[in-house]
Amino acid sequence: MRKSYDFIIVGAGVFGAWTTLCLRQSGFAVALLDAYGAANGRASSGGETRVARTGYGPDELYTRWAARSLVLWKEFADRRKRELFHKTGFLWLSDDSDPYTGRIFDVLTHNGIPCRELSAPEIRQTYAQFSFSDIQRGILETESGVLMAREAVQALVKEAIESGVEYRQVSALPPLADRQLKEIETTAGERLSAAVFIFTSGPWLPKLFPDLLANRLRPTRQEVFFLGVPPGDDSFRSPRMPVWLHHTHPKRPYALPDIANRGFKIAFDRHGPEFDPDDGSRVVAPGTIDELRAYLRESIPALKNAPIVETRVCQYENTSNGDFLIDRYPGFENLWLVGGGSGHGFKHGPMVGEYVRDLVLGKISAVARFSLATKEIGPMRAVF
Repeated sequence: MRKSYDFIIVGAGVFGAWTTLCLRQSGFAVALLDAYGAANGRASSGGETRVARTGYGPDELYTRWAARSLVLWKEFADRRKRELFHKTGFLWLSDDSDPYTGRIFDVLTHNGIPCRELSAPEIRQTYAQFSFSDIQRGILETESGVLMAREAVQALVKEAIESGVEYRQVSALPPLADRQLKEIETTAGERLSAAVFIFTSGPWLPKLFPDLLANRLRPTRQEVFFLGVPPGDDSFRSPRMPVWLHHTHPKRPYALPDIANRGFKIAFDRHGPEFDPDDGSRVVAPGTIDELRAYLRESIPALKNAPIVETRVCQYENTSNGDFLIDRYPGFENLWLVGGGSGHGFKHGPMVGEYVRDLVLGKISAVARFSLATKEIGPMRAVF
């Protein structure tokens, strides 16, 4: 069985779904493939919630992309008549020695993004449920919040299908060609041809292209916890609690308020060990629970004995420095690689979709920092 399209997108995560929709809205014939299904339990875009913040220290590019993406997320949610975004605010917590958060306020205000500074006394008074002994300042992004990740990606794919995209839950085999890729084969025995192929396969990219990406794109194991809050206690819900990040703590804990009655979500924003997205165990490690309990005793005493009502093991897909990878495969004219969400990419889905569409159509010049040439072998995280 042979079918031909203008574009074939491999990977129905947030990058693939937005890219597909943007190309289809431009009038192209598009097929979208995913081995396990849109926002499945193994995907980096799976899970219930993702943070939508705009602060990136001195980095104006990601700040502008995040701000524009949030507008597009809201427009999409309104169009689908779905509550895909919860405005909770996002609170950066730091001591006075942290230059990263010191630049956030300047960059946000320069770009017209609503925010305000909080002193240590204001933080203690406003958020009495916490005990951040080392915190001396906060930056509150008032318009930021939480995206409903799984629901949003599946809604994107549904809209794409309704607009004429052909969606297949099927696995693509690694392509073999020289300079001009004409078709790809699936595990179902199909051969699908297209003018352009875009692999938005997240943590599967180094498995599909091991010679090129095995040491440049590194999936890591990330553990997330949901805690049951005391009955009748609304201090861990919005608006009494925003999303927050304890930026200057060595483990970089971050937390989301209780959304959709799932519980208080907390995790450590650090890179875990290498992880296989197909076969890796999705059971949290006892040692991480011990670390979590120690942090709760120190900073959130009201939850130090809170029951763990749910856990999740997902993955980051890390480039060497945290920047996205959006570039042609070397030696191929019509094969593109899009990935490296690196734990911060979900919020940027709309802008990635628009950027990839315009880049492959030759409408814009490439952003140099997204190129394959800037990706080193070893991890040197610079984007948070």
